[in-house]
Amino acid sequence: MTIYNFSAGPAVLPKEVLQQAQAEMLDWHGSGMSVMEMSHRGKEFMGIAAEAEADLRELMAIPANYKVLFLQGGASQQFAMIPMNLLRGKASADYLNTGEWSKKAISEAKKYGAVNVVATSADKNFSYVPDFSAWRCDADAAYLHFTPNETIGGVEFNWLPDAGSVPLVADMSSCILSRPIDVSKYGLIYAGAQKNIGPAGLTIVIVREDLIGEVVAGTPTMLDYKTHADNDSMYNTPPTYGIYIAGLVFKMLKRNGGIAAMEQTNIAKANLLYAAIDASNGFYNCPVAIDNRSRMNIPFTLKDAALDGAFVKQAEARGLLQLKGHRSVGGMRASIYNAMPLAGVAALVEFMNEFAANNG
Repeated sequence: MTIYNFSAGPAVLPKEVLQQAQAEMLDWHGSGMSVMEMSHRGKEFMGIAAEAEADLRELMAIPANYKVLFLQGGASQQFAMIPMNLLRGKASADYLNTGEWSKKAISEAKKYGAVNVVATSADKNFSYVPDFSAWRCDADAAYLHFTPNETIGGVEFNWLPDAGSVPLVADMSSCILSRPIDVSKYGLIYAGAQKNIGPAGLTIVIVREDLIGEVVAGTPTMLDYKTHADNDSMYNTPPTYGIYIAGLVFKMLKRNGGIAAMEQTNIAKANLLYAAIDASNGFYNCPVAIDNRSRMNIPFTLKDAALDGAFVKQAEARGLLQLKGHRSVGGMRASIYNAMPLAGVAALVEFMNEFAANNG
């Protein structure tokens, strides 16, 4: 039986990447060492890290005036690092509130300065993106923070906010590499790796150079972007194995047509699953506004919540794992990141149709 893992994160990784990592586990390229055993300052790992950065720069067309940092602490540590590094003497920062991860970022930022919530979708349980005309942005804000894809609520942007001269900051943990973006439109992009990049423990930060170097008083050395930029992410021992796996993922994407090709596959997967939900005559329902439906995280409820347990149990028996929704939303959630094959979504749709027919 083929197993399909719909976990929101840590999430499924490409099979070919796992197979290559398995083959190289005990002896990386004749070095006699596993990557996990290598000195991060040895020529072998330095080469791995440099190649991973070069491949990511190529995939995302990252301009030369942006630093790529391989950090630790997850996206949650960035909630503090961003105001510490980007307030730069300003009194406040702008934040959009579209869900659980936005709320956590806002809560952390308030420890370092004033936060102006430009808009929120709390009135409809975070099921949509507020129209930009309703945003109340501050032209003198240090930066504008938003979450392009809310992992829990399944709400995704299909447009880019116009922040003017204010640096745009984006938490792309659950959508990075899923569609092409213009990096030059952002001041800073950050993402936990455990959804579309690699294993938990690695965090990617892409930051414009002019935003580095002026931190809030008392900022620890390890939380200063300049510390890591000046040392090529090697100030301390970095998450070496995570960087290695990320590098394999980047090469896999390059072999398969890059991010533009990946986007087309992601569109096909999402369309297939949403079509099944919408055609179920109300047996399944997606609570997200149609224009803001995520391609990565698809929440849905059953017409009778009493069926939830049976749905999860029978899905697991078919090899369809981790479909239970987040506790704050309920129902189901299928996370269909880059590494989820179209065949996995097709298998889920087949099961959903059968379940609805048997329980409708």
